[in-house]
Amino acid sequence: MSKIIFMGTPDFAEKSLRKLNESDNNDIIAVVTNTDKPRGRGMKLFQSPVKQYSIENNLKIYQPEKIKSNKDFIETLKELEPDFICVVAYGKILPKEILDIPKYGCINVHASLLPKYRGAAPIQWAIINGEEITGVTTMYMDTKMDTGDIILEKEVRIGEDETTGELWNRLGDLGAELLLETIERIKEGSAPRKKQSDNYSMAPMLSKEISKINWNKLQTRDIKNLVRGLNPIMGAYAILNNKKIKFWKVDNINKGEFLNNYKVECDIDNLKPGYILYANSKDGLFIKTRDGILSVLEIQGENSKKMNIYDFLRGNRLEKGEIFV
Repeated sequence: MSKIIFMGTPDFAEKSLRKLNESDNNDIIAVVTNTDKPRGRGMKLFQSPVKQYSIENNLKIYQPEKIKSNKDFIETLKELEPDFICVVAYGKILPKEILDIPKYGCINVHASLLPKYRGAAPIQWAIINGEEITGVTTMYMDTKMDTGDIILEKEVRIGEDETTGELWNRLGDLGAELLLETIERIKEGSAPRKKQSDNYSMAPMLSKEISKINWNKLQTRDIKNLVRGLNPIMGAYAILNNKKIKFWKVDNINKGEFLNNYKVECDIDNLKPGYILYANSKDGLFIKTRDGILSVLEIQGENSKKMNIYDFLRGNRLEKGEIFV
């Protein structure tokens, strides 16, 4: 029976914690998660999914605000004498003093095929950048971010319309399975260990600035990828008539198909990107882009709720010739 300290915070990590806790060969001796955060209009304290699961399953919980300077916490971890420390989307870099504690090392689950997309937002950036392949990696942790030796990797194909939320859930499940396999293979001595190459890319935290659609710079496919990549975390947006409009689902439509179906009379190629070509509650909303036409499928008006485009257009009048900026 392996003694495991688990470190993680979001639902992505909760999947791995659940998998380990339900296995017969592992004993979760402690769970470490981030401190409760205020959220919502009432700013009530929110418990992480990992904490919620731990409470429901009577697991010992620690929530240190700081790691590196917390000598008492580090001593507590040492006294637990874990075989493994498993880290999944915890959000903090561990000091060497903690990395040296477990018998078999600190094992991390990362949602990309390392060394590609090191950093805090690998799933989001993979979609925003239009990647077709991604996956999950388990690795031995070191003192830098996502630079440790690779143990196991599993590859998946990203769906053409798949969002960050959908891929997040898939990779969370895959990561949980891979972590369990990794632990078993390390214990039996069959786990590989491979140094990462220097040909890496980064996936930093997303800023709010990235969510504004740049109609003059982005092509149709780029806009679709941005919308998919920011769904459901923040949404991509544009401004129309001084109001912020969020886009949650879009697609590209062939110019010939559009002209044949909607009989629009205009010189599309010479129109400004962001120009509304057609808006009708029965047919939808179509916007000129740098290189084509964007079909809007799901949208959210300012101070309103998310809805499909047909419901939105029944309550909001958009006119041909208006321009999103």
